[in-house]
Amino acid sequence: MRDSISVVISAYNESESVNELYKELTKVMKELPLKTYELIFVDDGSSDDTYEKCQKLQKKDSHVKIVHLRRNFGHEIAMTAGMDYAKGDAVVFMDADLQHPPHYIKDMVKYWQEGDDIVLTKRVENQATSKFYDFCAASFYKILNFLSDTKIPAKTPDFRLVDRSYVDFLKKFNEQDRLFRGLLSWAMPREKVKIIDFVAPDRFAGVSKYNYRKSLALAFNSIVQFSTRPLRMSIYLGLITAFISGCLGLYVIIEHFILRHPTPGYATIMTTVIFLGSIQLIVLGIIGEYIGKIHMEVKKRPLYIAEYKDNETKDKK
Repeated sequence: MRDSISVVISAYNESESVNELYKELTKVMKELPLKTYELIFVDDGSSDDTYEKCQKLQKKDSHVKIVHLRRNFGHEIAMTAGMDYAKGDAVVFMDADLQHPPHYIKDMVKYWQEGDDIVLTKRVENQATSKFYDFCAASFYKILNFLSDTKIPAKTPDFRLVDRSYVDFLKKFNEQDRLFRGLLSWAMPREKVKIIDFVAPDRFAGVSKYNYRKSLALAFNSIVQFSTRPLRMSIYLGLITAFISGCLGLYVIIEHFILRHPTPGYATIMTTVIFLGSIQLIVLGIIGEYIGKIHMEVKKRPLYIAEYKDNETKDKK
């Protein structure tokens, strides 16, 4: 049956947006041909009163469920926590800042009920970002898909619908450091996937939680998680520098013994040493990133600690 939906909403310090989002979501969900639905607000350790506002919504509407993370675990883990508690035949993932317009859920459900197991959205325009940010985002996808064995469609945010069959499969992944859209792309079939174009409006309130530093860290982590190609490229880089060094050494020999025109080599030596030393540090840094990922993964720590609250059951941890 395809008649129940869980909407997982990741919220971190979105106190000013929660009520408006709930209002728009409720209006949309009541217009859909569904037997039941649930709105799962995942409070990712907010420092404002996001959690308290979600509690007030829950008191007046039994469709509202809350997953309260004890601290800020990050957006990817927040989505995972919401997915773990979702009960619907499909799960819609979205953010709480209203940059994922709720009215597109109508199209998602329509395609899903027609047989599409996964419905993605493609952001054709983002009114909240600058052209420079959009350029960086486009460059990120090009670099990621060049380096990664798992191709991730460009400009596809985490605003999407996933059928229960794939939700149950995704729940089997136990990576500590994860990129949700990458995991879905790894498991995603070539058929039964629909893409909806949408325009992301400006934020309803507040500021974005992703600055350039966090976005860069996410980009680098994404590459490391889904590819070993940087390690292979470091080998090629080592071979190239070895070849350059060999050519430079041959030139010095020819200049000294054949051309009889030796020149002071201090600057050349220092440049070569610094260049090769830099290459070694870069390669060691790449290797260190992978070793660090292994170190964190083998600990097998729980992904999060949370409380689940609804109007029918007691708190669950």
